[in-house]
Amino acid sequence: MSSYVSRNQQFVSRRQNWSRNQNTVPYVSAIKLGPVAHTVIVVLMVTVLGLVYLTQATKTTAYDYQSNDIDQKISTLSAQKEDLEIENAKLTSLDTTKNSSVASEMTTPSVEYANN
Repeated sequence: MSSYVSRNQQFVSRRQNWSRNQNTVPYVSAIKLGPVAHTVIVVLMVTVLGLVYLTQATKTTAYDYQSNDIDQKISTLSAQKEDLEIENAKLTSLDTTKNSSVASEMTTPSVEYANN
């Protein structure tokens, strides 16, 4: 019975050293890779990550070109709008002044004193 107690105490003392989310059994891989295979795997991983980075970078430049085109269209359309507003103001101002009540009540000036 004393051997059971000593084993139990030994088990408890080991368990107290464990932290949460730690493996209690070490993992041993069945596949053994040499240094050349590790180097090849690292090179392949770096290559794949580089390709992913390049695809993401080219997507942003494509969006940049599209946004520049849209910005140029907006600027040309706003300039056309301003020109049309000015032209509209010119065309409507003549008609409104000719047909206004103030213009209809105006008289022709007398210039007789200038002729004397």
